Amino acid sequence: MSTKVLQNKKTLSLKTKTIATLISVVCAVVIPQIFHILGAASGLGTSLGEIFLPMHLPVILVGLFAGPAAGAVSGVLSPLASFALTGMPFIANLPFMMLELCAYGLFAGLVSGVRMPSVAKVLVAQLAGRVVRLAALAVAFYLFDATKIAPMSVVYSVKTGLFGLALQWTMIPLTLFFVESIAAKHE
Repeated sequence: MSTKVLQNKKTLSLKTKTIATLISVVCAVVIPQIFHILGAASGLGTSLGEIFLPMHLPVILVGLFAGPAAGAVSGVLSPLASFALTGMPFIANLPFMMLELCAYGLFAGLVSGVRMPSVAKVLVAQLAGRVVRLAALAVAFYLFDATKIAPMSVVYSVKTGLFGLALQWTMIPLTLFFVESIAAKHE
């Protein structure tokens, strides 16, 4: 991001950050439902959501645009709101998704001001989210004897979600570039 855009981001009001967080939560509920509808229509069920990871996009974006607090709050509230409204993600997966998405948003916000390529920022957020998910699964598995959810499920979810990861590597930097170019025109 350009220096001017970064300076503007630092001065975003609480109201703007709150609105950005709410928009992110709404998008993180609506976009996966589109994938679920397409999955149901094509006979694939919920697997399109597992493949394309549509809930992750708005959470990472709000972290990059509005900072770590907005990203973390969006990450916690998005799966919770989705579960309350749609029953997805499944209850057994809900706390793990809340922690993972919270980490995505938090770390995206923490690296948003660091000078590195946008795709590297996305990779940092993705890695942090998966590490947090793995740690949470390990705690549940080893300390609470939750044997139905194994830590190795992270490996499965990464394999299944490779298209979604690639989508994030392309869509998020393109969105950042688009927003930055619009912001530069209005300076």
